[in-house]
Amino acid sequence: MKSWFHGSEANRAALELRDVPEPAPQAGEILVRVRAAALNRGEFLARQTLPATSPAKPAGIECAGEVVQLGAGVESFALGERVMGRAAMAFSEYAVLRVGDAIGVPQRLTWEAAAGASITYLVAYDMLWPGGALQTGEWLLITGASSGVGVASLQLGKLLGARVIGTSGSAEKLQRLQDLGLDFGLLCRNQGFEQRVMEVTGGLGVDLVVNNVGGSVFAECLRVLAYRGRLATVGHLDGEGRAEIDLLAQHAKRLHLFGVSNKLRSAGEVAECVAGFKRDVLPAIAEGRVRPVVDRVYAFADLPLALARMEANSHVGKIVINL
Repeated sequence: MKSWFHGSEANRAALELRDVPEPAPQAGEILVRVRAAALNRGEFLARQTLPATSPAKPAGIECAGEVVQLGAGVESFALGERVMGRAAMAFSEYAVLRVGDAIGVPQRLTWEAAAGASITYLVAYDMLWPGGALQTGEWLLITGASSGVGVASLQLGKLLGARVIGTSGSAEKLQRLQDLGLDFGLLCRNQGFEQRVMEVTGGLGVDLVVNNVGGSVFAECLRVLAYRGRLATVGHLDGEGRAEIDLLAQHAKRLHLFGVSNKLRSAGEVAECVAGFKRDVLPAIAEGRVRPVVDRVYAFADLPLALARMEANSHVGKIVINL
């Protein structure tokens, strides 16, 4: 089968297309004929930090497709069923998903929408529900709001009845986000939103921050938090992996700071999050109250072009390839 791999060039996300054997599902896994797969920036950023001598690695972590083979003991899915979710080798003609990662695709979703409706929306769910405990009427601030996670967080924040503020360096992107329900768009590239956020919230600050940008805005994110505010760190678009913490502010305001990553999570923890997503969010997607936002769709062979669009920060929502 055809499969994209991360190349071994340092400091850039290189890609190479290979012919590899079709994978076989193990116990508790399913094999899927991939119909569409979505790009996730974190995957490519992680690859850029590795030495040039690092071996090539299969690319892609999120896809949608049809079940074509069941691993031993799998009874919760059937052959031919449409599924989406985290997958090994997602940028391939066939990919393997653990049963705990797989989600049935709602009938109304196209393959392209389904490919972008799992990991990104799962991450947003993780931040807003169990992590951030966001409530109706609370204030949510999203830095870098036009990213895939940013758009998903906006949509799920509105689903919960929150008031949402988003930052972006593009007035055009902010307008598109307002069309999706953004209450206040702040035009700033990375830093410089504190004064306006405090004005908008009547001096109280926000209840939850989703920080897509990284260390360069971390201190400012802390300053705009309200009493008992929560700060979710999910992205590092600025490449800044370190930041100072105002411990006095954290102490006085009883702030809760948490990271969002599946890197060290067990399969059981991930499956628990997926189960919560199916319960709390999937019905809204199935009913059309939440519509996954696909920025642009590229052919499978054009994955490098899709990556270039992501690296240019030209998109709003998810970039997808189809097969």
